[in-house]
Amino acid sequence: MGEIINLNRLRKARARDAAAAAAAENRVRHGRTKAEKARDADEAARRSAALDSHRVESSESSVPDSSPPKPRRPDR
Repeated sequence: MGEIINLNRLRKARARDAAAAAAAENRVRHGRTKAEKARDADEAARRSAALDSHRVESSESSVPDSSPPKPRRPDR
């Protein structure tokens, strides 16, 4: 006589295997390793530092305003 198989368990096992295969494929397609993420973060920090080092400070903010205040317009 043949082996008795629970069809519900068989169907669910096949679905689990298919889902696991799809998840593995998605991890390969979309996933990034920790090293890749760290490399991208380091590169972004380096670019930001390079941009900040080339920034020109405005000389207007360091010079105090010595002009007299403007006269106020009378209220009507």
